[in-house]
Amino acid sequence: MKRLRALQACVAAVVLLTAVGTAGFHYIEGWSWFDSFYMVVITFSTIGYGEVHPLSYAGRVFNVGLIIAGVVVVFLLIGALTQALLEFELGKVFGKRKMEREIANLKDHYIICGAGRVGSSVALELARKPYPFVIVESNEKSLAELDPKWPALVGDAASDKILRQAGIERARGLVAATTTDATNIYIVLTAKSIKSSVKIIARASEERAEKHLKTAGADVVISPYSAAAHRIAQSFVRPNVVDFLDLATSRSGTFEMLIEEIHVGERSPLAETTVGDSGIHNQFGIMVLAIRGAGGDTRFNPRAHEVIHAGDYLIAMGEPTQLAKLEAMASQVVSPSL
Repeated sequence: MKRLRALQACVAAVVLLTAVGTAGFHYIEGWSWFDSFYMVVITFSTIGYGEVHPLSYAGRVFNVGLIIAGVVVVFLLIGALTQALLEFELGKVFGKRKMEREIANLKDHYIICGAGRVGSSVALELARKPYPFVIVESNEKSLAELDPKWPALVGDAASDKILRQAGIERARGLVAATTTDATNIYIVLTAKSIKSSVKIIARASEERAEKHLKTAGADVVISPYSAAAHRIAQSFVRPNVVDFLDLATSRSGTFEMLIEEIHVGERSPLAETTVGDSGIHNQFGIMVLAIRGAGGDTRFNPRAHEVIHAGDYLIAMGEPTQLAKLEAMASQVVSPSL
């Protein structure tokens, strides 16, 4: 910002000095406005074409002052412009290296392949949580439209080298959200060949691509068009349910109750207690809608006598502040008894 102000000041000084010089030659020597302006230009540029017309004594004195002031201001402008460009280029280089270091330090993060409408929306939701992530996109223009604070790599997400750069070995999950199904299939195949245990959610534009993506190794395949069609139909058939779920799963701050999933740690005080004895409802005012076990089994509307095991996920609804407290309790470790 400081450099920009200095550059603006130099430009303003050149413009002002040009106006003063043009007016001076016009009124002192009686030259035309164009001849006066031309004299100022060749004076500032130090080209040395010679005088446009013979100068009087007063004109020479005025020109001496104009030469000194003009040369100083022009060189200051060139210096400020050079420094600004140099800082900009160095900033890009050091900024890129800083981002590369940040990506290298990421762990248990998500890799978003594709910075289109789907990919950018996924990044926005992860940033709100916040969860660590990195975006991989081959088009630099698409990346330029995103938040500059988001870590990103320019390259082909189907490339083994780029995925390793994005930390696929340390990643928790990957989103294949490019605009073409073929590219998403290649991304899934490459990611699974590097780390077979990584969870992959892939976008499918066509129905027939869903089967190929599943075969390639995608854990979840989502079609934006099918999802949109289902949402439209449900908005007609069950409008109140759709509105409720939208409010309860968003963090817009317009709804007092949210639905969240809460992981129960191995040594959490909630582990191996029943829903009734856990105090989740009495202490936090939270409703447990379902319990999803580590094996994938889901118990809906669990009764008070049902046991919460370590590794379970609680699908719970309550106030955001209370949910945060329960999440902290679910992840904390029980102090050993003395």
